[in-house]
Amino acid sequence: MPSRRHLLIGATALGASAALPAFAQGADRPNPMPEDLRKAIERDPNAPVLGNPEGNLTLTEFFDYNCPFCRQMVGVVQQLISSDPQLRVVYREWPVFGEGSEFAARASLASLRQGKYWQFHAALMAMKDRAAEASVMRIARQIGLDVTKLRADMERPEIDEHITTSFQLADHMGLMGTPTFIAGDEAVFGRMSLKEAQDLVARGRKTLGV
Repeated sequence: MPSRRHLLIGATALGASAALPAFAQGADRPNPMPEDLRKAIERDPNAPVLGNPEGNLTLTEFFDYNCPFCRQMVGVVQQLISSDPQLRVVYREWPVFGEGSEFAARASLASLRQGKYWQFHAALMAMKDRAAEASVMRIARQIGLDVTKLRADMERPEIDEHITTSFQLADHMGLMGTPTFIAGDEAVFGRMSLKEAQDLVARGRKTLGV
């Protein structure tokens, strides 16, 4: 994994999708994130939300189930939520590690319709195997998901939309890989300690004045 880097969102837009706003860049520092982009990142109705849905700061994580550093961040995110009652966390499934990752992302999002997203998410992140069809469906059965319904729901259009949007947003902002955490106008790529994650959230609140 490359060294962890802090990226100011306004400085990292590389290739804008037609559906996403362009950035302007000032001489000394990037401009704030456009509100329509912030809405796309933080308020997508197809994106799972953890923590306080009405919290005053949103932390968005772009992740992949086959990313070892994403797996290591699960406990940090849980601690962060437990320690911050005003934190809202949005999960963006961004399956960049191939076919198995996309299968896992689709299955995970489909589990929302059975009310077991968080249980399934944690179990997928905790498994030692690579995420692939066989391992993902084994975990699905273990946590009591209806796998016939799950497979059918994996083909729903909102799941295509979530994954496509993740790739568009990541390309638009020039994200480096998984995990990437976004708060305020800043993105941080890579593994963080709890203190580093708390500092990112604090900077986000300062930026947004909340």
